[in-house]
Amino acid sequence: MEFFAEYLAGIDNPEHRKRTEEVLNWVNQTFPNLVPKVAWKQPMFTDHDTYIIGFSVSKQHLAVAPEIAGITHFSADIAQAGYDHTKQLVRIKWEHPVDYSLLERMIHFNILDKAECTTFWRK
Repeated sequence: MEFFAEYLAGIDNPEHRKRTEEVLNWVNQTFPNLVPKVAWKQPMFTDHDTYIIGFSVSKQHLAVAPEIAGITHFSADIAQAGYDHTKQLVRIKWEHPVDYSLLERMIHFNILDKAECTTFWRK
């Protein structure tokens, strides 16, 4: 995905870069109405100028950030997928597969839950 090319080029580990690119491409293809954006040096997707989901890369994992409401709503599913999480993000370790079904449900939840949201973040 060319929009995130500069961000992706900054990921030193080629395997981490490839995985991140795959996830970003998947989001873009699965949810073509979402707008890709880089803010706070992180790739994210928005809908009607409101945050839907963001990603970040660390040495140990790819972090997925669906906001606290998304984490709370899917906490049992996140644990069942074998992912660790905090109040703000889900950690997908590099050696674990991406549960695209869970990711799709989280994104869909945020799109619907924030349909009337007029701010970037939930209040």
